[in-house]
Formats: sequence, structure tokens, C-alpha cells
Amino acid sequence: MKRIVQFALLLITLSGFSQELPPVVNYDPSAYGADNQNWMISQSNEQYIYVANNKGLLEFNGASWELYPTPNETIMRSVNAIGDRIYSGCYMDFGYWQRTGTGTLGYTSLAQQLNVEMIVDEQIWNIIDYEGSILFQSLNRIYIYNKTNESISIIDAGSTLTKLFMVDNVFFYHVMGEGLYTIENRGGKLVSDDPVLQQNNLVHMFRRSDQYVLLTANNGFYTLNNGTTAPWPVPADSILRDRSIYNSITPSNGDMMLGTIANGMMALSADGEFLYQMDQSNGLGDNTTLSLFEDSRENIWLALDNGIDFINTNAPFTSYFDRNGPLGTVYVSALHNGHLYLGTNQGLFFKPYGSDEDFKIIRGTEGQVWNLRVIDGELFCGHNLGTFLVTEDNAELITNVPGTWEIKRIPGREDLLIQGNYQGLNVLVRENGQWRLRNKITGFDISSKYFEITGSGTILVSHEYKGVYRLNVNESYTEIESYAEMTSVKKGAHSGLVSYHDEIYYAYRDGIFVYDASTADFKRDEMLSAIFDGDQYISGKLIDDGQGKLWAFTKDALVYIFAERLNNQLKIVRIPIPLFQRSALEGYENIAHLKDEEYLVGTSSGYLHMDLGAGRQRDHYIKINRVVSSTRTGEETLVDLSGEGEFLANQNYLSFQYSSPDYHKFHIIEYQYQLTGLFDQWSEWSTESSQSFDNLPFGSYEFKVRSRISNVESSNVASYAFEINRPWYLSNLAVGIYVVGVFLLFVGINAFYKRYYRKQRQRLLEKKAREMELQELESQKEIIQLKNQSLNLEIESRNRELAVSTMSMVKKNSILNDLKTELETITDLGKLPNVIRTINKNLNNEDDWKFFEKAFNHADKDFFKKVKEMHPELTPNDLRLCVYLRLNLSSKEIAPLLNISPRSVEIKRYRLRKKIDLPRHTNLNDYFISL
Repeated sequence: MKRIVQFALLLITLSGFSQELPPVVNYDPSAYGADNQNWMISQSNEQYIYVANNKGLLEFNGASWELYPTPNETIMRSVNAIGDRIYSGCYMDFGYWQRTGTGTLGYTSLAQQLNVEMIVDEQIWNIIDYEGSILFQSLNRIYIYNKTNESISIIDAGSTLTKLFMVDNVFFYHVMGEGLYTIENRGGKLVSDDPVLQQNNLVHMFRRSDQYVLLTANNGFYTLNNGTTAPWPVPADSILRDRSIYNSITPSNGDMMLGTIANGMMALSADGEFLYQMDQSNGLGDNTTLSLFEDSRENIWLALDNGIDFINTNAPFTSYFDRNGPLGTVYVSALHNGHLYLGTNQGLFFKPYGSDEDFKIIRGTEGQVWNLRVIDGELFCGHNLGTFLVTEDNAELITNVPGTWEIKRIPGREDLLIQGNYQGLNVLVRENGQWRLRNKITGFDISSKYFEITGSGTILVSHEYKGVYRLNVNESYTEIESYAEMTSVKKGAHSGLVSYHDEIYYAYRDGIFVYDASTADFKRDEMLSAIFDGDQYISGKLIDDGQGKLWAFTKDALVYIFAERLNNQLKIVRIPIPLFQRSALEGYENIAHLKDEEYLVGTSSGYLHMDLGAGRQRDHYIKINRVVSSTRTGEETLVDLSGEGEFLANQNYLSFQYSSPDYHKFHIIEYQYQLTGLFDQWSEWSTESSQSFDNLPFGSYEFKVRSRISNVESSNVASYAFEINRPWYLSNLAVGIYVVGVFLLFVGINAFYKRYYRKQRQRLLEKKAREMELQELESQKEIIQLKNQSLNLEIESRNRELAVSTMSMVKKNSILNDLKTELETITDLGKLPNVIRTINKNLNNEDDWKFFEKAFNHADKDFFKKVKEMHPELTPNDLRLCVYLRLNLSSKEIAPLLNISPRSVEIKRYRLRKKIDLPRHTNLNDYFISL
């Protein structure tokens, strides 16, 4: 009965118990791309995370997951990253993975390489490194692999070996039903066979002071001294008895982390006090924790039955998750007189600060809380119902004017407060130690969520849907004398107005503006407006925390502004908590200073507790994990990263994958790259952890990449140099061929053109010559024509001369003959002979013949030549007759010329015919005419 009551009380305690817990990141199977179950986790020197999964080895570089299937396609149970190797164990095999030149992992089976004969159905459940040896533990054996001489020694347990431990460089292993053994000289030595050790399953063993502490799966803690066990009572015993512990680790801070079968993970202090529990109800992805691992930055990884979780125990943040939902959305918070107050949409809650108690609602404050303000040591609560004065767990309604947005002191008046309400501004007065409503400030009825009082007493009021107003109030703060909407700034959704360092700032989507009292207008502050550059604006709400910081809220970060002490210049600091992690209601973001560097940020389901003095950003590095080259057709090739790359011209599609192994939940890792040889400028910062370049031209390149976390750049710049060869058609040989070809082509073209132009010239010359010849011929023709005309004229003249000469001779001879005839009749014969001689002389005058012959030659110069050639036997007299016949003279006409009778002419004609042997039927005249 007592056990039942204790169990019931425990359930009641845990069901209503909410705590501030470290941030959790859940990786479900869809995120890492493998099976649900995960058995062990380790971390390499590169800070990469390795997980033994049902499907094989998972590698996480901070940006992406990679699965390497188990070589024999069985479940991988264990993994341990040691040096540059990742050792793993699975069903009937164990070995190691090692990075290849391409950045991937290659597997070597030690069981096969060393011809180890394993027991049937044997599986490796644990791997431990120790001074050059690797210990692989199954449920039956321990295999000790010596890395130096690559030998294997085996310790047979004989029975079920549940766990292998290394405590202060001493190895212990627990055998169910037998007890606890230690390893000496590569053999087993019984340490204790205490019944506790025989009957309980040990899940953890560690050293505490001068004794060993043992954790059992179901019966809590025991100590071991000189082979004897004794219970170790701890404050958390009542909780442990109802938990089935599967595994445990002791982190660097001395606490204890316990993984359970059905209750998630529990954290105990070094003295066994219960710190917190995490399960599916407050953030874990699954309630069965199969393995725990502390990484190099003291964060805890959980291998779950369904997924992998990362608990950011080293983060400067813890989160309060309202498990049962009574709180609602936190709109405002305050730390006052040792109590933490939360104003939500459900009311005003409180609890002692730093306690593990649940928040309790203050009666009478149910409903929407808008504001908590500490003024002169008094806590005022602006509520939907009005204004409350809060004292510890009591809230007194001092005014019932609904909807108190904000409460401020009126400058110079210790007894007056001004508050903004749904319908304008109201004044509170302190009389006889009590606060009450004094008056409403008339003349302005617009909701006054944000208002500030300037040095001159002017009131500025911001309404996100109406704009910013400047109000002139009378000295007694009873009436608004005049007001006007300001045109220097625009109205904007979620806009804000705040006073900070004696300046008044207005913020909305277009930036942050500062009020200029000299011009009574707002001017844009370029430096502060950079907070909202890009798409960072979500709200213009600004909060002065009273500690010298002005807070703003952007999409990717919390931002605070502070003034340097030496020069009072404003500086901007970003805390990378993205909006989806804060889960705050836009326009109602809130942050409150608690103590020292601790702050509370309200969320929609609780709050974040933030310590700016803890968890400073450490140095981080970046690494190029993989380079893939591909062709236009999509054929991909992993690239060897050990040296400079050289690629064929068609392998000019390159993809680079890189990462910075940082696992902080609230850190946003940004990357910036540069590809020298293509462009020398760094790219814009981006969260993408890969970059591809398509169709790169040939040449030498160097890809560089760096990362940034919380505005801190990586300690290195990762780079990869490579060269893309010229395509075959641009190779040196091809270029040489092209040069020779071009030269030959040039020579050929030149020769062609020379020949062409020579031919053209020749043709032109020939054409010109022909033209000139034609012109000459034309000229000659004209000359010939002229000569012919001249000759014709001359011939005609000669013919006329010949005709005249002939006729003259004929006439002369005829006359002379007539004279001769008549003289022969004269009787005086003594004188006649002289006269006749004279006549005969004239009749036979050779000069006449020569003249005639010359005239005839001019008229027909070739006739004599032809006749002489054809008939060389002809005499000169015959030639004369031939000439007269060519002139087609009749015998009668010829007779006077020859000074013979016509009959004699006929005889001469006959004789001539005979000499030239002319046929009878051929006319003699025609014959000579035709020559």
C-alpha cells in the first residue's frame, strides 16, 4: 500500500512538473534518411557525428547526413571514431571505415582480414579505445585488436557479457550470473561475484572519490569496495526504482545522464539529485534512449529507438515548456523581490525565482496581461481589466480603466504616472501612500499602446494602423491642447516607439527613425536601420531593458544595441535565435532582464532563459566534404580531394559540398564562397551548404568557402584548386593545327586571290588589249576604210587617169593615123617623110606606154606579176595586149594603141591564146579580167 501511495505521489509530482530545460534538436528518420533505431553515437576529430543505425553507419557533418550501408547488410550496433578511423561492429563482423581521397568512407573488415572465427549469431555491442588497442565487445567475447602489429586476442566470457567499462584506464566487464571481471594480461580476472552483481544488469560504472559506483538497470546505485557492494542512496532513488535504465554516461561536468527504456532521459547531479527529465512531452523525439554520448563541446546526443536527438546542454539558453498549458502565451515578464512574474493571455503567474516550483496564477488577474513595470520598487501590471499593483502573490486593482498598455512616470512629478489605454491616456496619482486614477487626459481618444514624453513635454503616440501623433498637453496633464499626425514617418504594422539614451526612436518596416527635437520630426538612422536589412523585419517593437541595452527582434536573431563607454557610439550585437525557435507572437515580442547577464524571452508556450555571459561562440572551422564533377549528360564522378583537380573539358559541371560542424540549436550557419578564375568577389552569405557551377569554361580555378556563426567567421578558408582542360578542338595540337591550317588557308587564300587577281588582271589586260585591238582594228578599219576610200579614190583617179591616158592615146593615135593617111595623099612627097617620121615617132612613143603602164600598175598592181608568174613566155608586146584585154578593149580599140590594124589585133589575139593555151570556149577578155 505504501508503494502505491508513493507511486501515485510521484505521478502527481511529475505530471505537474515543468522545468527550464536545455534546447533540443530532433532528427527523425526522414531527416537522416535511414532506419528508426539507432544504437550508438561517436564523434571524430573532424567534429563529425557518427551513428550506428539499423541500416549502417550514419555520418553528420553539421549540414547533411550520409548513410554508409553495413557491408553485410545487417544491423550496426556499435561505433567509435578513433583517430582517422571510425570503428564499427555489426552482426558477425567488425572493422573500420576510413576517409578516401574523394571524401567518402571506405570499409575494411578486421574480422575477415584477420580470419577471425566468430560465434554463430554474434554481434558487436561496444567498442573502446585504449593505448593502441581497440576492444570490440559482443555478448560472448571481447576481441582485443592491436593496431601496431595488427593482431587479435580473444577473451571468452563463457556466459552473457552485458557491458564493458573503462574506468581510470582499467577495463571491467560484467557477466550475468557470475559477477564483475577486470582485464589483466589479455585475460579475465574476477573482481567480485557479489549477489548484486550476479542478479542485476549493470549499465554504468564510474569512480567517485575512493570507491566505484555501479548503476543497475532497475535497482539504482551501488558502491563497490574491496569486492563488496552496498546500496548508494541518492535523492533520486524514488524515481529510479520506477525506471528501467538502459544506459548511462558521466559528462564532463560530473552530472549523470541516464537513458531509459520508456521515460526518455534523466539528468542527475553528481550527488544523485534529480535535475530534470526529458521525454516526448517536453521535447524528445522518443522515450526509449538506446545510447548517450557527450560531444567535444559537452552537449549530449541521444540514440533513440526512433530517431536521434541533440541536447544543447552547453548552450547559454534553457527553455521553459508549459507542458499542461495553463500559462498560455507569455506577453511580458519581470523579476521583482525574488519572484519571477509572467504576464500571459491567461493572467499573471508567479513563482520564487530559481525554484523548481510550478508557476501559480495570482487570483483576480485572470485574463490578458499587457504590461509589467517596476517603478520605484513597486510592480505595476497593465491588464485588460485595468491596472494592478502587485505585491508577491497579491494583485490590487488600482484603476478599472480597461486595457492598460503601458505605464510611465511623468518627468518631474514623483506622484504622477501616465498610462496608455485602449481609449487614450490617463493619469494616476499617489495620495496618502495609495495610487488611484486622477483623470483622463481629454482631447485624444486613440488607443495609446506606445507613447513617450519628449524633453519639452510633448507626448508622442504611435498607433500601428493610424500613424504617429504629436500631442501638446497642458501643464496639469488634464487636456490635450492640440495634436497632429506626423508626416515624416509612415504608419506600419507592428511598429514601435521607445525612449533610449535620451532619444526617442520609432521603428517600422522602412527602418529605425530618431526624433529630432529641433525640427520636431523624425529622421532615419542609417546605422540602426541596417538591423532590418533584407527580409529581417518582423516587428518594430523595441525594448529598453534598463541595463543599457535596446533590444530589437528580427527574423533570424535577437538584436541588442548598446553604447560604448569611451565614445558613447552605438554598437549592434546579434544573438542567433531565429523566429521559429522563439515562437513569439509578432508585434508582442518581449524580453526582460533578470540578473547579471540573464534575460527571459517570452514565447507562445513558455519562455527562453538566456545567459549572455555563458557559452560564448567558439572558433569553428569549415571543410569541403565532397566535390562532384559531371558532364552535360549527367554522368557524375567523385573527385579526389587530396590534390589539385584536373578535369576534361566535358567534365565542367562541378558541385561542392561543405560544412562547419556546429550543432547548436540556435546557431544559424551561413556560408560565403568565391570562385577565382570566374569571379573574384565573395558571394552573399547564405545557409546553403553546397554550390554548383555549370558549363565552366576551360582554365584554372580555385573554389574558396568560409562560414559565419553569430557574426564570427570560421578560423579557416577551405579551398580547392582545379583546372578544366581545353577541349580537344582547343588543345595545343589542335591550336597548332589550326595555326598551320589558318596559315595554309591564308597562304591558299592569298595564292587564290593572287591568282584570281592575276587572272582578273590578265582578263582585264586581255579585255583591255582586246578593246585596244578592237579599237586599233576599228582605227585600222577606219584607217583602212579611209585608205580604201583614199585608194578607191586614187584608183578611181588612176582609172580615170588610165582611161584618160588610154583614150588620149587612142585619140592621139587615131588622129595621127588619120593625119598620116591624109598626108599620104599629099603630092609633095619631099616633105612627107619627115612629117610621117614625126607621126610614127609619136605613135610608137615609149614614154606614152610607160605612162600608161605606170597608171595601170596603180590601178591593178598585181596583174603584171600574176601574168608573168602564170605565163613567163609572154613578151612585152604580149603583155601590152594582155593589159588591153583586161581593160576589156575591143580589137578595134586596141589597134590604134598598137598602131596596127584590127586584123592584126585579131591575129595577136589568136597567137596569145595559143601561147597561154586557153581553151577555145573561154573568152580571152574574160580570162584576163578574172585574174
